[in-house]
Amino acid sequence: VIDNSGALLVECINVIGGARHASLGDEIVCVVKKARPVNVESGASNAQAAVSKLKKGDVQRALVVRTKKEVRRLDGSYVRFDDNAVVMLNKQGQPLGNRVLGAIANECRQKRWSKIISMVSTSFLSWLFAHGVHVGNYFQAPKVV
Repeated sequence: VIDNSGALLVECINVIGGARHASLGDEIVCVVKKARPVNVESGASNAQAAVSKLKKGDVQRALVVRTKKEVRRLDGSYVRFDDNAVVMLNKQGQPLGNRVLGAIANECRQKRWSKIISMVSTSFLSWLFAHGVHVGNYFQAPKVV
């Protein structure tokens, strides 16, 4: 989970739309396996408790933004990431967190998830621009054997 909704690890239990496997930009139903602990000791932790919206065992929707399995693009290139990652959503399809950390595949933009694209942290975007990478085309090149 790459947002600040409070979930750290989730498990997919259903793919919305009836597909057998989820791919980039697909919506899934998942259960929270590990959540960020909530401290209720001082006034500063109340802000932390407000951000931590999910707890272990919650069933919630999520959007797949990164997959280890390569996905073929229309231009013939393949996109593949080092890990699988999701952004947690509510039942209306709005993101639960207010920040997204890390890379997001361009397929999310093509599937009309522009709200989540706009939440990508600006420090990561500035790193991409500094290294000459176009936003939306950030991917790991396929290994040639």
